Amino acid sequence: MGVRLRFSMHGRRHEKIFRLVAVDSRKRRDAKPIETLGVYIPKPTAHDHYKTVQWSVDRIKYWLGVGALPSKPVVRLLELGKILPPDSKYHSNATKPPSPPEPPILDK
Repeated sequence: MGVRLRFSMHGRRHEKIFRLVAVDSRKRRDAKPIETLGVYIPKPTAHDHYKTVQWSVDRIKYWLGVGALPSKPVVRLLELGKILPPDSKYHSNATKPPSPPEPPILDK
């Protein structure tokens, strides 16, 4: 069983709440998770002026340590929270900066 760290979406329209969950990779997005690791509220409320993130760092590090693979949005959020380093092994080649082009070979 492959475990993924990903977001499950909850809440009403225009008031979405994303839960960071550890879930079997073969299950659907909003399936029952193995464990809920955090909550991300991207829309600030009337009295707050910031997006809200609440998570359990110890449990996230545990799941990463036992081989769970985070999704791309989760990797970005964990990097912003300084849980993952910017050059972590979870980056795909698409998220890394492009390498400089090689100089052309001139034949004489």
